[in-house]
Amino acid sequence: MSDFLNQLAFGWYPYLAITVLFVGSIARFDANQYSWRSQSSQFLRRKQMMIGSNLFHMGVLVLFVGHFIGLLTPIWVIDALGVSHPFKQLTAMIVGGIAGIAALVGSSMLLHRRLFDPRIRRSSSFGDIAVLSLLWLQLVFGVLTIVWSSQQLDGHEMVKLMGWANALVVFDAAAAEQLAGVSWIFKLHIILGLTLFLITPFTRLVHIWSAPIWFLFRPGFQIVRSRHKLGQPRDVAAAPQFAGGGASATPRAADSGETGA
Repeated sequence: MSDFLNQLAFGWYPYLAITVLFVGSIARFDANQYSWRSQSSQFLRRKQMMIGSNLFHMGVLVLFVGHFIGLLTPIWVIDALGVSHPFKQLTAMIVGGIAGIAALVGSSMLLHRRLFDPRIRRSSSFGDIAVLSLLWLQLVFGVLTIVWSSQQLDGHEMVKLMGWANALVVFDAAAAEQLAGVSWIFKLHIILGLTLFLITPFTRLVHIWSAPIWFLFRPGFQIVRSRHKLGQPRDVAAAPQFAGGGASATPRAADSGETGA
């Protein structure tokens, strides 16, 4: 029975979660583009929101890139580069620890706003609070994995995780066997991470696909304000006004014998 549950959780569930993530996101974008937003509450308690949001998003971005590269890089590439497994694990612990703690502090601030500010609580849906709570819990699990890894610095747990991820990429039916002896904290961290992928198309998390990374690369711009009234021709707005007897006329109206009351 344990072998079946292990295969279900780490052999089949990852493909289900990734499939729902991509297919569901495409379907939502096609059916309801106006719901493709983060539903921010930045107008309420803006300072706490900005600090918490910046810490959370910067930390999560580093964690995502680190997990993506660290798990999907083939083990033979690491060995060919001469990087030892203990060194790679220690590097991942340091970088991931700093980013994880920053993201955890940020998510705690955001969750505190949602739960304890009456105005924000009233404007928050169940899904908003549930998603933030799951993200907070996932970050807690992530920080705990660092504590656990610090007790085993030989890198063998990391090799198992990398072997599992690489086996999934090549559709190896025996991928789940790589995690048979891995600690429970890593397994919880993986299952909750896959669950977040699974629910993304149905929650506010879908806005990760619309992250404005392009903003960093666009050229500079200059805002130019015009002094003439909106919708009014420039020559009319710039022309001097003539007043007399309570009436005014533009040069064009005066030439044609028309006046405006």
